[in-house]
Amino acid sequence: MAAATPRRQPTLDEVAERAGVSRSAASRVLNNAPYVSRPTREAVEKAIKELGYRPNRTARALATRQTGIVALALSHDDPALFADPFFAQVIVGVSAVLEETDLHLLLCLASSGRGRSRLTNLLQARGVDGIMLMALHGDDPLTGIVDRAGLPVVHGGRPLHVEPQWYVDSDNLGGARLATEHLLALGRTRIVTITGQMATQVGEARHRGYREAMIMAGREPYGMAESDFTEAGGAAAMKLLLDRHPDLDAVFAASDKMAAGALRVLSDAGRSVPADVAVVGFDDLDVAAQTDPPLTTVHQSIQALGREMARMLLALIAGESPTSLILPTGLIRRGSA
Repeated sequence: MAAATPRRQPTLDEVAERAGVSRSAASRVLNNAPYVSRPTREAVEKAIKELGYRPNRTARALATRQTGIVALALSHDDPALFADPFFAQVIVGVSAVLEETDLHLLLCLASSGRGRSRLTNLLQARGVDGIMLMALHGDDPLTGIVDRAGLPVVHGGRPLHVEPQWYVDSDNLGGARLATEHLLALGRTRIVTITGQMATQVGEARHRGYREAMIMAGREPYGMAESDFTEAGGAAAMKLLLDRHPDLDAVFAASDKMAAGALRVLSDAGRSVPADVAVVGFDDLDVAAQTDPPLTTVHQSIQALGREMARMLLALIAGESPTSLILPTGLIRRGSA
């Protein structure tokens, strides 16, 4: 009697196909990776049981080297960053997603030479499984450092003149156009803008949205002053614009903090808002509801920015191919315009 042919062992590819996931996702489950979603883990475990799959223990041990850590790297070294409501909300959003996993978050402040050197060493040593990066200047060396690391990378926002493979951003161009169109609809014709740094994509995009709205309405852009997204910077820019264009009747400020500074200067100059000058900001931070009058502004979901960055990074680490996102913006009408 002939010997029975040994039963062929199922492969990892067959497990993945049965589970309806990628091979790399199935491998993550086998290696007990902390960043696999529960549905994926359950589907793979069910396929393993149904097929009778037995992993090669030696190959499994060598397959991955996981740290259980992801990094959020910021091109910033100022401790005052932690009081900035924008970055605080980004971190809240990132943390909300990571709380559903066993991953730890490492925050890296790296705009100085020392900070960049420490980050370089961390990445070269594979001290993290992936990285979220917020470095919005087009010539920021942090972008090159991270891209050369060969790790999964998700950009929060986009550097100027650079299109990263994976990013999450807000519709800065459309939001600025919406703000300017609102001022035009109110009958304002002498609309100036306070921009953020024009060396950043967000500053350039919000300025471009203002210009496009003015030109599409048949009007030339009336005046602009570049600032730095701070309240003090917005105040300084507003003083400059009042000197240059004393007859201005509306202001689009590319951040709520700059708009708050502009409101203070307008009040000191005896300009009534919105009767004399209408003002619109951007971001919809808490300060927007606290100004006098409350600030009409463009809302962007900053926590959603952080959440989607984290979700995208988890997908990359799991071997998936997510799609970059541009999150919608919308106008919030209050008393200033």
